Amino acid sequence: MAKYYTEPSRTFSEYLLIPNLTRRECTTERVSLATPIVKHARGEQSRLTLNIPFSSAVMQSVSDDAMAVALARSGGISFIFGSQPAAEQARMVAKVKAFKAGFVASRSNLTPDHTLADVRALKASTGHSTVAITDDGSPRGKLLGIVTSRDYRDSRDPADKPIREFMTPYESLVCGRSGISLPEANDLIWEHKLNCLPIVDETQHLEHLVFRKDYDAHKEYPLQLLDANKSYVVGAGINTRDYEERVPALVAAGADILVIDASDGYSEWQRDTIAYVKANFDIPIGAGNIVDREGFRYLVEAGADFVKVGIGGGSICITREQKGIGRGQASALIEVAEERDRYFEETGIYVPLCSDGGIVHDYHITLALAMGADFVMMGRYFARFDESPTRKLKVGNNFVKEFWGEGSNRARNWQRYDSGGKENLLFEEGVDSYVPYAGGLQENLDKTLGKIKSTMCNCGAISIPELQREARITLVSATSLVEGGAHDVMIKETGLSGD
Repeated sequence: MAKYYTEPSRTFSEYLLIPNLTRRECTTERVSLATPIVKHARGEQSRLTLNIPFSSAVMQSVSDDAMAVALARSGGISFIFGSQPAAEQARMVAKVKAFKAGFVASRSNLTPDHTLADVRALKASTGHSTVAITDDGSPRGKLLGIVTSRDYRDSRDPADKPIREFMTPYESLVCGRSGISLPEANDLIWEHKLNCLPIVDETQHLEHLVFRKDYDAHKEYPLQLLDANKSYVVGAGINTRDYEERVPALVAAGADILVIDASDGYSEWQRDTIAYVKANFDIPIGAGNIVDREGFRYLVEAGADFVKVGIGGGSICITREQKGIGRGQASALIEVAEERDRYFEETGIYVPLCSDGGIVHDYHITLALAMGADFVMMGRYFARFDESPTRKLKVGNNFVKEFWGEGSNRARNWQRYDSGGKENLLFEEGVDSYVPYAGGLQENLDKTLGKIKSTMCNCGAISIPELQREARITLVSATSLVEGGAHDVMIKETGLSGD
């Protein structure tokens, strides 16, 4: 007969955190939200760590290259949506990796024999106002000069004017030598009031460029998530159908991590996909989604580097309504986290968990972390911001942004819900909707992170592992939910949002 779970399937809203002693060192400035995203052995560091425990969902209406850059600047990661041609997804990944901090490989290069028309065309296609002039027009050629917008006048200089006649020649440039440190390079930039410092080797060949704007960006975004080459870290979603075509393109484009995007991840198709990636590439891959210990064990033993937890809890997801499968997000996470910790004790391998779905209020994020998640994946949260790829509209008297699920007719991402049948979407598992427009990502993220850090201090924790060890969590009743909000008063308008 069927197996029955007698404990109710619970959501985050049914729990509260009980404060612990707030020690003197428990201040928000000391709280670290760094968290691993890839499995690692006991006592070792994960090969990839987030600076904030946030990832944006693998969705058309959420995660494109613009969102990936914005979130990486803040310390999180985006998984660029896979419900598009592999070449287009790889192009988005490559655009993210083209953003660098610190030492930058020159991406706009010409020779002295090119003309002003070539400079204009290059600027129009790349948006770069600084062009390195090398002997062969390559990014590592012998540096002969630099062209910026200050070297020519669009309104007066003829289009056929050769670059050699208006470029700033090498002899007039201030350059750094190979091996210079970033602080030393920034000192030269400030000392000589430069916007760009070329770095050359002993034979005058160009190695890198260092820009003043990157120094400013680092000061503005101290948690930005960078790889060893100072490029932003970015992930990409794949499916269990066309992975042999998609994965090589994503790896070639520079993706740092992959995740299998599926409604139900407890499947042999996921095992086969993981096996292919592990056999052919050195790139970590997450898998999911699952809601119980059996699903976790299956994916970890298949080789998953992290596991995504949650079925049916997303704000635009109607999987539970349509198919009757899923589980309350809190119940799913609690059970899977217990199994993850058991697996760690048995093997010495720690497998990070991603809690995907069920986040309604900011405090739900803190609860998810306390219950064992290493990071959360959110769609609705990020869809509200300027950086999401959807249109901003005015509906009635309110500004909104479009937001649709991967299982909706609009997305038609049948691969995400594939059960080995026909190659189409037989019925919807997501809706097409609006979310209230909330402005820019950074200002909203700062507020959310402030709430998380404040709550962690109340719980006597200044790191996510400490929160998971020390948190005390209680179930709440229906009447205490009413008590927990403002009640029996007339609310005045305030300038501070309570969201």
